[in-house]
Amino acid sequence: MANGTAAISSNGNFHSSGLRQKVDQLMDILWSGGVNNPMDSIEQISYLLFLRLLTEDDERLARLDKKYTRRFGGKFSRYAWGNFVTLTGDQLFDAVRAAIESLYELPGLSETGKLLFNRATLKIYDRPTLRAVIQAIQEMDLTAHDGHDLKGDMYEYLLSKLALSGTNGQFRTPRHIIQMIVSLVDPQPGRRICDPACGTAGFLIAAYQHILRNHTSKASLAKGIVDGQKLEPRQWKFLEERAFTGYDNDANMVKIAILNLYLHALARAHIELYNPLTDSRHYGESFDVILANPPFAGKIQKESILADINLPTRDTELLFVKWFIDHLTPGGRAGVIVPAGVLFGGNKAARKVRELLLTDCDLQAVVNMPSGVFKPYSGVSTAALIFEKADSRKLSADGRFVWFYDLTADGYSLDDKRTQIEANDIPDLLAKWEKREEGPNSYRVSIEKIRENDWSLAAGRYKPVTVEAANHDKPKDILDEVLKLEYEIIQRGNALMNALAPLRGEGQGEGPKPSGTK
Repeated sequence: MANGTAAISSNGNFHSSGLRQKVDQLMDILWSGGVNNPMDSIEQISYLLFLRLLTEDDERLARLDKKYTRRFGGKFSRYAWGNFVTLTGDQLFDAVRAAIESLYELPGLSETGKLLFNRATLKIYDRPTLRAVIQAIQEMDLTAHDGHDLKGDMYEYLLSKLALSGTNGQFRTPRHIIQMIVSLVDPQPGRRICDPACGTAGFLIAAYQHILRNHTSKASLAKGIVDGQKLEPRQWKFLEERAFTGYDNDANMVKIAILNLYLHALARAHIELYNPLTDSRHYGESFDVILANPPFAGKIQKESILADINLPTRDTELLFVKWFIDHLTPGGRAGVIVPAGVLFGGNKAARKVRELLLTDCDLQAVVNMPSGVFKPYSGVSTAALIFEKADSRKLSADGRFVWFYDLTADGYSLDDKRTQIEANDIPDLLAKWEKREEGPNSYRVSIEKIRENDWSLAAGRYKPVTVEAANHDKPKDILDEVLKLEYEIIQRGNALMNALAPLRGEGQGEGPKPSGTK
């Protein structure tokens, strides 16, 4: 395996590994022990998991190289994972808390590792609960199974417990929606990929897996192995050290993203606590690929917004779209999720953003998604925009079009349960994407027509109306059928009345017939 990385799992191995049950057990232990906020539970598990893996990596390197200087040497030796497994009570609590609060000083720890443990503390105050969590993590089998590294899948499953509906419009993007968008954008090796609102780093990891999958032999893929064996050493080096950048303005999300990337063999990805809409440190930096589902339904204080964004609005969703356009390299591609209001909003900023998408960029696709895609977090209607940044010239409208696809089903029910169902338009969407084929759910709209409609991208303005001739029976035949049914009803009613007559002491008789019946 190149550069010592393990093959990513095809997911089936994870479900049979027993790790899923272990994760459920951990969450139950923490809930019962008073750690009721899923975000806190995941944060605490992340610290302890990282501590165990860091210790095991330190021991592995020491076995390989006798001259290796241990991270957990000297005064830091008491923070090694193995010390905690046999402790109990206050002794355990004090030792683990001291470790978590001191690890940012650990020698040789990467910058992202230091960021992970910055201001970290222990929140599992119940001693028996802490011991049970330590024991549960200790018992986890984190070794590769049949060549598959399952740690990433295990952590993704843990993140699925994150029932977070943030006040700023934050919610976890469904992984199959992320994979769909990544497939449409098709990131390549040697490209710098950014998610400026990375959350749990789902887009960055999906882009990495997409690249590996497209550089794995068919024979390996048939065995469920995705190892990127066709990548050259220089491409591996770029992937591991320079390809991935993620920003988020939520310190907890940054820590989760760091560990998620670490467990997916991307320990050196650049993750930073950073608000791209208000902080100028990285403004002007450009990327070859931008993938994002930024928080929307929020507003920023006017005086906090970077003047460079130059858009007359406080709406985060519009400001982020402008940021995406400004930070793509010429020829760079983006796949981003926006609320449906961006497609047809009537204010000046919304119209300006849409015009830029169609003149400074080549907006290639608008994928309208059903409103239940983000259930149970939100029922908001959303769309995915796929676009490519043009060079310095404005693009002409001549001969250009936008491909619309109305996704009506994504393979899951659209209620809060989101159970898996058979109906799924995503395979059809991906099959039609290359040639932008038209069909029952897809259609092309010329840029000229969109411009005539004030740059509106509302699907309802352009969706072809198909008129199908309905073949009805002749009115006389319908009336005959109605009278026939009415006669049968009266006949049965009369029969029932006759059957009941003896009970009422009445003689049998024949009821009325409807006029016109024979």
